[in-house]
Amino acid sequence: MIESARYEALMSRRSEIMKQSVGIDYSQYETGVIAFDYEKLFVDTGYDVNTAREIQSNTAVGNTPLIELKNITALARVAASPGKGARVFIKDEAANPSGSFKDRRASLSVHEAKRKNFTGVVAATSGNYGAAVASQAAKAGLRCIVVQEAFDSQGTAQPEIAEKTRACEAYGAEVIRLSVGPELFYVFLHVLEETGYFNASLYTPYSVLGIETLGYELALQMQKQSHVFPDVVIATHAGGGNVTGTSRGLRKAGAVDTQVIAASVDLSGLHMASDHDFNRKSFTTGHTGFSMPFTTWPDRVDVPRNAARALRYMDRFVTVTQGEVFYITQILAELEGLQRGPAGNTSLAAAFAIAQELDEEKIIVVQETEYTGAGKHPFAQLNLAKQMGVTVRRGDPNDNKPGQRIVIPEHPSQIKVTDVELDRVRRSYLHHAIESLGEGGHLSDIDIDFLAAETRSSKTYVQEVINGLR
Repeated sequence: MIESARYEALMSRRSEIMKQSVGIDYSQYETGVIAFDYEKLFVDTGYDVNTAREIQSNTAVGNTPLIELKNITALARVAASPGKGARVFIKDEAANPSGSFKDRRASLSVHEAKRKNFTGVVAATSGNYGAAVASQAAKAGLRCIVVQEAFDSQGTAQPEIAEKTRACEAYGAEVIRLSVGPELFYVFLHVLEETGYFNASLYTPYSVLGIETLGYELALQMQKQSHVFPDVVIATHAGGGNVTGTSRGLRKAGAVDTQVIAASVDLSGLHMASDHDFNRKSFTTGHTGFSMPFTTWPDRVDVPRNAARALRYMDRFVTVTQGEVFYITQILAELEGLQRGPAGNTSLAAAFAIAQELDEEKIIVVQETEYTGAGKHPFAQLNLAKQMGVTVRRGDPNDNKPGQRIVIPEHPSQIKVTDVELDRVRRSYLHHAIESLGEGGHLSDIDIDFLAAETRSSKTYVQEVINGLR
């Protein structure tokens, strides 16, 4: 247990530690009580999309292939009504150095750390991002520490997290493995203060700008291959950076009419900070345990403000079940000869269902894949689920119950998406915004404009919701 006085003392220095470890004075971008100038924050980094692409190319990041999944498209058309079944493509980000799109995020953060003469970088993550930071730090000659929330109080670790521990250590990083709970952020702050290393957070502008190249590149590749921009791009959604960066990159490439759909695994009912629930989820990212709270209030992060603002950029938000993702993972391997990890396959499961809604000439792009390995393979995850008392069976995915039952479809036609009601998400966001004001807080016109942009709504909508809440 963390001694209370030490914990409070460190937390009281949180803002100063963060400012020193990122090198950004976030206060200069505050334009109101809540309002914040994110565009100026991005511009002031000095990195535009072409500069970012050049930096990434120097460490073999990016320029990944765009692959048409012809056999999966054909299967979707068998399940669809006549004339329906959009063409499905994937951006194969597994081709990046550490095997995921997270290399794009890490590349700019590590470059910035090197530019500012930091001797090392620190990242708090249990997933692919740790390996990406470790890989990029190794190339830059910087030290790297990864802080992981790795296991429950019984010492049981998810195989996917253990896989990432091995990957981080293979790249020369030091990995600090912790049990689930509040100690993660405390230890992270302590390491930053003690080492003076750069905070390679997932939520800095550098991280989001690194993903812009993915959306930008995807749009240009599709235009070159098919002479059109994609009709739909589906991004697996967790903390918001994937959706935010991809959408911004698409717009910068001119794909302003492309619909951006966020997709998450439905883990409703499970609490991510619960010792009991921690190992009863079979996905470490891309699930509603992250995507819902981060969409309704993004700033619950390890920097003063989260540069990822998913609600600004998503046109639609859907969920799929765990069993459907495991099923599409096997389909991808057996029909397309591509064995890939679970995160990107969340979007692929959604794409398979949404393709059946659209006409055959439409184009859907799943904007990322990730590598697979022993710990990421469905068998490893399902074996742990069984060990934790979760039932695994074939049947109707509608019978799925997170933490209790994983139901794997018996037929491709059973793969469906469930839409998240965005109006409910917007109202929840505005509720959190009002809560953050405290007693007697007052919103100016600038704040109302900001909240309208944050929720992709209007000033009238924002004012009506706020009046209702008050």
